[in-house]
Amino acid sequence: MRRLLTALCLAAVALPAVAQTPRNTAVLMREYDADRYDPARSTARSAGEVIYMLSDTLVSMDYDMRTIRPGLAERWEVSPDGKTYTFHLRTDVTFCDGRAMTAEDVVYTINRWIAPATRSPVAWRAGPVKEIRATGPHTVEYELNEPFSELLSQLTLFFASIVDRATVERLGDNFGVQGFNGTGPYCWVSWTPRQDVVLQRHPTYRWGPPIYENRGPAQVERVIWRVIPEPTARLAALQTGAGDATQYIPTVAIDQLRRVPSVSVTTQPNYLWDFYMAFKVDKPFVSDPQARRAMAMAINKPAMVRAIWSGHATAAVNIINPVALDYDAASDALVPGFDPPGAMRLLDEAGWRMGPDGVRVKDGVRASFLVYGINNLDNQRQSEIMQQALRRVGVEMQIQLFDATVAWGRMSTQEFGAVFLSYPYFSAGDALNLYFQSTQRPSPNRMNWNSRETDAWLATSRSATDPAQRATALANVQRQLAEANVWITTAREQLYIGASNRVTGARAHGLYGVGMYKLLDLRVVR
Repeated sequence: MRRLLTALCLAAVALPAVAQTPRNTAVLMREYDADRYDPARSTARSAGEVIYMLSDTLVSMDYDMRTIRPGLAERWEVSPDGKTYTFHLRTDVTFCDGRAMTAEDVVYTINRWIAPATRSPVAWRAGPVKEIRATGPHTVEYELNEPFSELLSQLTLFFASIVDRATVERLGDNFGVQGFNGTGPYCWVSWTPRQDVVLQRHPTYRWGPPIYENRGPAQVERVIWRVIPEPTARLAALQTGAGDATQYIPTVAIDQLRRVPSVSVTTQPNYLWDFYMAFKVDKPFVSDPQARRAMAMAINKPAMVRAIWSGHATAAVNIINPVALDYDAASDALVPGFDPPGAMRLLDEAGWRMGPDGVRVKDGVRASFLVYGINNLDNQRQSEIMQQALRRVGVEMQIQLFDATVAWGRMSTQEFGAVFLSYPYFSAGDALNLYFQSTQRPSPNRMNWNSRETDAWLATSRSATDPAQRATALANVQRQLAEANVWITTAREQLYIGASNRVTGARAHGLYGVGMYKLLDLRVVR
C-alpha cells in the first residue's frame, strides 16, 4: 500500500494542477479496451460501458438490479401463457443520423442477435424465440416457444441494444469498429484502439431511463472513454482533474482516495460481481466430492479477501450473492467453513494418504491439480494464498496464469483441473443458467457439470410464470451445488466510482459490471 500511494503522489506531481479538458467534455477512465463495440458480438464490460451510451434497450434496469423500467418501450404487456410480449415503443426516438426508429428496427436487431450467422455468444439471452414481428410502426410482438421468466431482465443488457440496419450492412464485420449508429445519448465520433473512444452528444435525445433526473445528457457535449492501464496514472489523473471519473480503482487505494478533497467516491450496494475457483469435476483428484469439500475447508476466505481486497470486498459463501433475486439462504449453511484439521480428517477418511513429499496419494493418483486463470493481480494473490493453504493439508495446486489475449482460449480446453474467473450477473437464474446447464459444456460450463436434476430444475426456472416456482427450482440448484462443492466462491467485489470535483452526477449503477451506465445526470462544473 505504501509503495502504491507513494507512486500515486509522485504521479500526481508530474501532472498539471488543472486539467486541459474543455468545459463541455468529460473524460472517463478505464483499464482495458474492448475488441469491438458490436452489442451482439462482444461480452466484455469494456464494450458494454460504451455501448450503453451509444444505444438503448427496450427496457432498463433500476439501481436495485430487480425492477424493470421503461426504455425504448414506454409500456408492455405479457400474454397469460407467458409466451408473447407486446412492446409499445416511444414515437419520438431517432438514431444518431436523424432517422426515426420504428418497430422494424427492433425486429431486425433481435433477429440479427439470434441468427446463427452472427455467432453471438449470448444469443441464448434473447430466450427461445419463435418470432419477432412488427404489428404497427411502434408496436412489436416478441413471441417465444415457451415462457422465459427473465426475458425482461435479459433485455436490459447491452447485448439487446437496438442498432441501425443500414449501418450494420454498410460496415459489415467493421460495425462497432469503424462506426456505429444507435439511439443512445451519445454518438460515435472515433475509436483509437487501446487509447480513446470519442462520443458526441445526440442532440435530440430525450428518452433516457426514468432512473435519471435528466432524460437526456444534462450538460456534457462530448465524452472521451480513455484507456489508462496503469492504476497510479488513473488515480493521479483523478486527483488533478486530467480525468473525471473511473470505476477502475485499486482497492488498496480506496480509503486514501476518500480522504482526497478533490475526489468523491460513491458505491452501489446491489452490485453483483463475484470471484471463484471452479473445479473440472471429471478430472483426477478434483472429481472426488470429498476432496473438493476438504479443499473448501482448508481455505480461510475471510482472511484472504481482507488481504487481497483491503476490506473492499466481502468473503463469499455459496455461489449466489445474498442481494441477488432468488438467492437461497439455506444453501449457504451447506457450504463448509474454515477448518484445516477437519479438512485433513476428511481427506484421510476418503482414502487420500499423505505421501513422502507431503502430497497425498490414493490408488496411485496424487492429490494434485492444475489451475488456469487470467494473469492479473487478484488472481496472482488468490492463487498464491490458496496454494499455500492447500499444501498444508497435503494438496498440490499448480498454477498457470495467462495474458488475457490467450487465456480465454486456454480456459475453453480440457487441460486443467480448475479455473479462476470472475463474472457479473443480476439474479440467481442468470448465473446458474449461464454456467451449470449441461448444454453449456465445455464453455462457459468449464466444470463439465452434467446433472439431469440440475438441467430439469434450470428448465423449470426458465419457463416458470410463478415467481415462487422459479425460486424453488433455483434453490434446489443452489443447495445441490453447495453440497457438491463445484465452486469455491471466494469474493464479492464492491463497486466504487471515483469522480473529480470537476464533475457531479457520476452515480454508480453496476448493470452487468458497468459502473458508469448512461450518466445522464453528469455535469461538468469546473
